Amino acid sequence: MTSAQPDRTVPPGGAGIRVRVRMSARPIDERHRAASPLELLFDLTFVVAVAAATAWLAHDLAAGHGAAGLVPFLQVFFAIWWAWMNFTWFASSYDTDDVAYRLLTMVQMAGVLVLAAGVPAAADHSDYRGVTLGYVVMRVGLVAQWVRAGVEDPAGRRTALRYAAGIGVLQAGWLLRLLLAETGALPPSAQVPAFAALVVLELAVPPWAERAAPTTWHPHHIAERYGLFTIILLGESVLAATRGVAGALEKAEISSPFLVIAVSGLVMLFALWWLYFLAPAGDGLTGRRHRSYLWGYGHYGIFAALAALGAGLEVAVEQTGHGPHASPAAVCYAVAIPLSVFLGMLWLVHASIAAEPLAHPVAVAACVTAVLLLPPAAPHIGVAAVIAALAAICVLLTAFTIGWGRARSPA
Repeated sequence: MTSAQPDRTVPPGGAGIRVRVRMSARPIDERHRAASPLELLFDLTFVVAVAAATAWLAHDLAAGHGAAGLVPFLQVFFAIWWAWMNFTWFASSYDTDDVAYRLLTMVQMAGVLVLAAGVPAAADHSDYRGVTLGYVVMRVGLVAQWVRAGVEDPAGRRTALRYAAGIGVLQAGWLLRLLLAETGALPPSAQVPAFAALVVLELAVPPWAERAAPTTWHPHHIAERYGLFTIILLGESVLAATRGVAGALEKAEISSPFLVIAVSGLVMLFALWWLYFLAPAGDGLTGRRHRSYLWGYGHYGIFAALAALGAGLEVAVEQTGHGPHASPAAVCYAVAIPLSVFLGMLWLVHASIAAEPLAHPVAVAACVTAVLLLPPAAPHIGVAAVIAALAAICVLLTAFTIGWGRARSPA
């Protein structure tokens, strides 16, 4: 079976670019499958989009409008995450890395940049034209990829054409929603429900398409791609916290609360990285492919929480220079809420594919509860003390999880 696949190897030295490779499903058990340089470049364009959305949320949090800015942030982040995820799973099954594939990937990258450029207008004036246009450009590029797969791969034709049809119809839906909102035919009170309805339909496309015949995505490749995007989002949190450091330094000298929050933020992010990569997801996906939707869709909560956590840390660091108008409790909640979402979703996502849970559910529940109970203490003990306590909880959960895992499996 594997020998019948088209030759996708690159000659030594990188010479001999593949101008045309017939698109066919790659083997599920392909050896040494790893993220390609094109996929890594593709991810870099999402760094820009995530940074724009995170900066937008941080601005709202600092102004004391975090609750009002949360829904728009989640909407924009859905567009970012869903476009990235769809490309990732398509590439895992059909990456030919020839000229046509690369050019269509470039079209999707251009859409990401258009979306990122539209975030400020959406944040300042509720103008979603740029965000919607960028999203549609990304999706048009993906539709073209699926059409090509349907034409060139007879075995997967029905699935590919279902994907192309479902995604294409929904892009018309997104444009119609924008048009109705711009003309006033869709009142503001109905815009979020309309968005939610389109999201449900978007999420339904893969299960509907795969009912014709499942695609041959590679479990270890998918696990690596999700891990790489997790690292990108952790890096975005570091970048957001760095912006907070720069803002605080502009308004005040370095103080002990400043140092405590900055160090605690780094420790917290390091602990979350450690927790995420404690167990290899590729093995779980190999044995439980039928649970891939729970695992893949659940990462929206993990990724959005990491992005929001970066915004919260930025505001927490900046508040040492008396910049934000938000209350100390609100600043701490901006860190505690995404942190608790991350911990809870990480446990759920891992439990969906693991033979045994990575962390003890009681320990996770206790940590999430403690995280959510700490922010009201901020007016009394200070923001820095609360952030340090949150970081300590993450460290304790990581240490307990490692110890619990060793006790179950000493080897």
